[in-house]
Amino acid sequence: MNSAERIKTIRREMLVSLKAIYPSSLEAQSLYRAMLAAFPDMEFDHLRQDLSYLLDKGYIARTMPRSHDHPDLIAWKYRWFCLTAAGVEIADRVRFDEALEI
Repeated sequence: MNSAERIKTIRREMLVSLKAIYPSSLEAQSLYRAMLAAFPDMEFDHLRQDLSYLLDKGYIARTMPRSHDHPDLIAWKYRWFCLTAAGVEIADRVRFDEALEI
């Protein structure tokens, strides 16, 4: 598997993992542990970059506990994410994005 295929596979698996608990949210460190089962050499920084990418694409959203006054100060591993409607469509392969297709 080349680098581009691996990135696409990881991003798709992230969406599928979040789809399993939709409409609930998952903490980034829990998602990371789930991804390690399939990609044991994955580093958290890679997950953080992919989360940022999927946020920018509108496929996931960040959810916040009500108790936090400064959400940007929360470390990435403690941030929570959920799928958006667009993310569900991508995970279900109802909608296609060439950037995520292998």
